[in-house]
Order: sequence, then C-alpha cells, then structure tokens
Amino acid sequence: MNHVHQSCPIARTAELVGDTYTILIVRDLIGGSKRFGQLQESLQGVSPKTLSQRLKTLEAADILTREAFAEIPPRVEYTLTEKGQALHAIIEAMREFGETYLPEPIGDVLRAS
Repeated sequence: MNHVHQSCPIARTAELVGDTYTILIVRDLIGGSKRFGQLQESLQGVSPKTLSQRLKTLEAADILTREAFAEIPPRVEYTLTEKGQALHAIIEAMREFGETYLPEPIGDVLRAS
C-alpha cells in the first residue's frame, strides 16, 4: 500500500472490504452467525479456497470471529465482531443504491450500452 492509501480512511476501508465476496460475507453475517457451508451456498460460485482466504483476512482484521465447537462432526461458526457490525451502514447504503439505481443485473446494463 502506498503512502496516499495509508493516510486515506476510504482507501483503507476499500482495501479491506472492496472485493465482491468480502462484502457479501459481511452482508450474510449481519443476520447472525453462519457456518462455512452456509456462506459458500449463499456466495454461489465462490471456491472453498477463496472463501477460506477471505474469512481469514476478515478474522485477522477483527471483522469477524471464528468459533470451533468440540463436536462430531466438527462445527465452526463465523460471527461479526462489533467492528464488523459497524459495516452494516455501508451494506445498507449499497443495498439502497442498488435498488434505486441498478434495478437489473449490472451485466445486462453493460451489454445494453
């Protein structure tokens, strides 16, 4: 990251949550804890490796916690931290923007141009 990005809070936030899967993980966890399989099902098309990497990044940034339960079969749940819950306003703003200005999938809009 260059010096300009280090001093800009918008750039730092975008670097953390600026990819599609990361923001959708946060979206899914706003409603409560989820297991890996539930997240993978919701994020249709994400590879297990990509999902695992995003979850580790968010855990390292204190956006979510990972809790492993001593059960058979093993169970792991992911939950937003207070810091992660603070992203709710951003997610809600994105939802409102999408509903207002992107009423159809973006690929359809780009193909029509």
